[in-house]
Amino acid sequence: VQLQACGGGLVQAGGSLRLSCAASGRTFSSYAMGWFRQAPGKAREFVAAIARSGGLTYYSSSVKGRFTISRDGIKNSVYLQMNSLEPADTAVYYCAAPKASVIISMTLRDYEYWGQGTLVTVSS
Repeated sequence: VQLQACGGGLVQAGGSLRLSCAASGRTFSSYAMGWFRQAPGKAREFVAAIARSGGLTYYSSSVKGRFTISRDGIKNSVYLQMNSLEPADTAVYYCAAPKASVIISMTLRDYEYWGQGTLVTVSS
């Protein structure tokens, strides 16, 4: 699976952004998907995940209620709608796919395929 993320940019605190991640291949529906982020000088951390069916989602406590993950099987894409953005959300955001056997995961080491990252900067 090859992943291409986009949609990052500069936004003021309280604003919104929508990240997109396009997946290549015909087996997109076989994979759960996730979003991670990495702020300068910090470790990569889990943000959100969605099961293959799209019927189950997980969120980190820091974004729950503000971010929404979704997927579109027709477009082979996964999205991250980010609302009420805060300066602490500033990071490079990565979409990722775990092994095909994983139903859904918040664990970084379960993820085998990674997009190139898109930078989100939230100004105060």
